[in-house]
Amino acid sequence: MRYQKSFLMRRFCVFFLLTCLLASCSKSGNFTVSGTVRGLKKGTLYLQHIEDTLLVNLDSLVIDGNPEFSFTHDLKEPEVLYLHLDKKDASGYDDRILFFAEPGEMNITTSLKNFEGFAAVIGSENQMRWAQFQKMNRQFNDKNLDLIKGSFEAQQTGDQEEILKYDDSIQKLLVSKYRYTGQFASTNASLEVAPYIVMTQIPDANITYLDTLYRRFPNKVKRSLYGKQLKMLIENRKKDE
Repeated sequence: MRYQKSFLMRRFCVFFLLTCLLASCSKSGNFTVSGTVRGLKKGTLYLQHIEDTLLVNLDSLVIDGNPEFSFTHDLKEPEVLYLHLDKKDASGYDDRILFFAEPGEMNITTSLKNFEGFAAVIGSENQMRWAQFQKMNRQFNDKNLDLIKGSFEAQQTGDQEEILKYDDSIQKLLVSKYRYTGQFASTNASLEVAPYIVMTQIPDANITYLDTLYRRFPNKVKRSLYGKQLKMLIENRKKDE
């Protein structure tokens, strides 16, 4: 009888340990990002986020022949995440894709040769708005680079009239960019991407302008990760002035 009880107890312990092991190995969460890196044979993919100004790995996956990947994570709220590729052959293609994650399923399709540039990300409304903003923002940045180049050439020749003209154009373009950013954030005030865009793209804008934009956000967005960070930015700016 004692032997039978001891045997049953050992079986129970083994079963319990196996159950715990399986539970610890299985990944669960309210967010899944999957996709394909075309052309990738070997390397490691990392799912990352910013924690106290540092990039921190949330998960990793070793790629060995199969270019498909999938990560599952528990998101407390919509947040910017990064998909980082660390290649094994040190060919110089290592790169990082920024995307705006939110609970649910997302998909990222990209290629080895242009990991960030060819990335197509779907499955998140915040991400869709972020991509829309980035498209226009690149136009501002490209125009700014052209003006800077023109200004540099004018300085090389010493043409003061041209230098002043380029400086004026650069300043006007900056004002246009800030206005567009503010309007975009106001139009998408119900999404967490709005305070993120304000905080990362125009943090040095007029403090009254920043405060006005922040006040337009609904309470849900103000209480979000980036809503809180934007509020802190504004409060710190006010203390310094």
